[in-house]
Amino acid sequence: MTKQRHDYDAHAYNPEFSRAYLAPKYWGTWLMLLIAMPFSLLVPARAKHRFAHWVARKLVKKKKGTILNAWLNLEACFPEKSAQAREAVLIDTLTTAGAFLLSFPLITLRSRQWFQDHCDVIGMEHITRHTDNDEAVILFVPHTWAIDAAAILFASQGLPVAAFSKRQKNQLLDWLMHRQRVQYGGNCYEREAGIKPFIRAVKRGFLGYYLPDEDMRDESSEFVPFFATTKATLPSLGKLSKVTRSHIIPVLSGFDAKSGRFMIEVHPAFNDFPTGNSSTDARMMNQQIETMLDGQLDQYMWILQLLRTREDGRNIYQEAKRKRAS
Repeated sequence: MTKQRHDYDAHAYNPEFSRAYLAPKYWGTWLMLLIAMPFSLLVPARAKHRFAHWVARKLVKKKKGTILNAWLNLEACFPEKSAQAREAVLIDTLTTAGAFLLSFPLITLRSRQWFQDHCDVIGMEHITRHTDNDEAVILFVPHTWAIDAAAILFASQGLPVAAFSKRQKNQLLDWLMHRQRVQYGGNCYEREAGIKPFIRAVKRGFLGYYLPDEDMRDESSEFVPFFATTKATLPSLGKLSKVTRSHIIPVLSGFDAKSGRFMIEVHPAFNDFPTGNSSTDARMMNQQIETMLDGQLDQYMWILQLLRTREDGRNIYQEAKRKRAS
């Protein structure tokens, strides 16, 4: 199916263009877009990669803000690695992030066919074997830099996605990102609207797009292993699976910084999930993320405050920030 879909849902997040976006407040954003679009279209992938790598080597030395978050996450998750090895991971991570951001506009600027031709998909049969039989599916998608690419690709192929979205502070960028996400169909829901619209969408045949690795500071989170540390992990995916009678299928939505191609890896559905034990379910989820990231740590958003909630009540990010300020 390749025709344009119209999946409007009044309960979904549906931002519209506003004349307010033409105000001086947003002129810097418009200027950035005017520069970014021709750069994205005309500069070869190899040149973008070299530029992103140069910037990454500069940024990695600035141990503050989100870069500091990444250092702390890598230290906690990989204490067996040397500082030099963790720095190499972070440089690769920032290089992948930069190259992706420089290519990000192409998903909208180019055609549907161009995008499909620039995606390398492995394991699509793990999804279609269920969707072809009208069985519900929830995709288990970790926070990678190209996290939206898989959702946009599936929608372009007639498999629209229902996902949660978080509003950006810059309303113009928020509108642009939303238009890109739903350009071929699908819906985004705000968490404040609750889980029911998402459940209804999955039951109607949308692919659920579940992000399993956010630290939501929820009291129901389970503290379970994540690489070499522990992480507060929401076990709610098990309940969603039961309520929607869905198969849970892991997907890694990646980007090859050197070639400029999108890499979508679809893994076999979880077996015997949910288990009936929330702690076991949460550990299964984190183990799946570890498996998918094996050999490609650069794809992951290590800059997030993944370990914000700790069992002892500490906040390692705030502590590190205060230490640097003192």
